[in-house]
Amino acid sequence: MEIILKQDVANLGHKDEIVKVKNGYGSNYLIPKGFAIPANESNRKVLQETLRQRAHKEEKLRKDAESMAEKLVKSGIEVGAKVGESGKIYGSVNNIQLAEALKKKGYDIDRKNITLDTEAIKTVGTYTAHIKIYKDIKVDVEFDVVAE
Repeated sequence: MEIILKQDVANLGHKDEIVKVKNGYGSNYLIPKGFAIPANESNRKVLQETLRQRAHKEEKLRKDAESMAEKLVKSGIEVGAKVGESGKIYGSVNNIQLAEALKKKGYDIDRKNITLDTEAIKTVGTYTAHIKIYKDIKVDVEFDVVAE
């Protein structure tokens, strides 16, 4: 029996895959629980259309992310911090402050997608951050930490 999975099933397959299972497993467990639907002709056509539309949306998101990555590399980002007389920062600069600086520039990037080269930035200078914009689109951005 061939079925189309509606969600990921452990040791069987991922969502929207067509898999072959034994008749009893498909008709007595997967289909009644809502994990799968029968892979008849009409359901296959619906699946193909869904995959085609998803691929189109995915391509648009990828192009937007690539253009954003190009703009990010070119933009000069400055993060302001309170500095003492010796040039050391009170506290440290982390990905939260960098995410706020990016938001002011017009880039809405979640702080969880930003990783810094150094754990704690405690002095004024130029540093590098690794930003994940989309699934596999990552960019290294240099930013300056300046005194406020």
